[in-house]
Amino acid sequence: MDTEALRSFVRAAELGQLQQAAAELGVTQQAISKRIAALERALEVRLFTRNARGVELTLDGQAFLPHARGIVTGAECAVAAVRPGSRALRIDVLGLRSAQAVVLHDYWRSHPETNLDVVTLRVDDPRLAVAAVEAGEIDASFRTVTDPATLPRGMRMIRAFDSPLELLVGPGHPLAAARALTPAQLRGHRLWVPGIAPRSEWAEFYDQLATDFDLRIDAAGPHFGDEVLLDILADSADMATLVGARDRYLWPTNHDLRRIPITNPTLAYPLSLIISGTNPHPGLRAVIAHLGTLPRLPEPVWFPSWAPTAAGED
Repeated sequence: MDTEALRSFVRAAELGQLQQAAAELGVTQQAISKRIAALERALEVRLFTRNARGVELTLDGQAFLPHARGIVTGAECAVAAVRPGSRALRIDVLGLRSAQAVVLHDYWRSHPETNLDVVTLRVDDPRLAVAAVEAGEIDASFRTVTDPATLPRGMRMIRAFDSPLELLVGPGHPLAAARALTPAQLRGHRLWVPGIAPRSEWAEFYDQLATDFDLRIDAAGPHFGDEVLLDILADSADMATLVGARDRYLWPTNHDLRRIPITNPTLAYPLSLIISGTNPHPGLRAVIAHLGTLPRLPEPVWFPSWAPTAAGED
């Protein structure tokens, strides 16, 4: 059914005048009349009768009005749900327990009026996330393209914030009692990071991290989820993993897992935000401003060579 004809019928019924309805909808009175006439032919009923003041609903028109109004409202909601600027600000994060999701939650708690939709694209290749932003499916993605020259024209990549790494170990691990560790103290220990996906930015990150500090990073085996990983760490005397300081991990108290900061230098994962440079969602400005208020990491800090120059910059 023609939604424009339904919209014309609803406004004419609410205003009681075809001329006023036409003016509101930005069309001629003749166009309104033709739309309503076509609707009456399709329904095989009369919807209006004319009087000295304009138009008045027939009994059939009165019965039809609430249903027509519902269809028009639903169509408007459907358009608003996908149109940048009118729908919710839609931002992609790597996972709902990730540092990006934690930072967005902090932002939303201080700006609860924000209409925010946090999604996970579940893609490993950052170019696929870029394509989703470019197509308007999402407004921003916490991903990094390690070669900014490959970004499509009209796309921007903003340094969002830096996520320091921590060592996560079970109580039986040789490093479990440490209050802090240096990267040199991790040498020779098995750092299990399962499911590192080829072509992902984190694959490049861990390759460079292992090379620069002579670390043993094991990506063997599929990733069966955080719960399985935490169960294995709790029972292991030689296995550890690396996690972001802001990442949320929950485990049973009897696991007695330890999160140990890494310092001198701090190992930092640089997180970027990919947005459209030509038609950004208006809600992004406040989010980017919030990211700029996050504290900088104390020196010294190690970053991969492809990290953008400074937080808040392209």
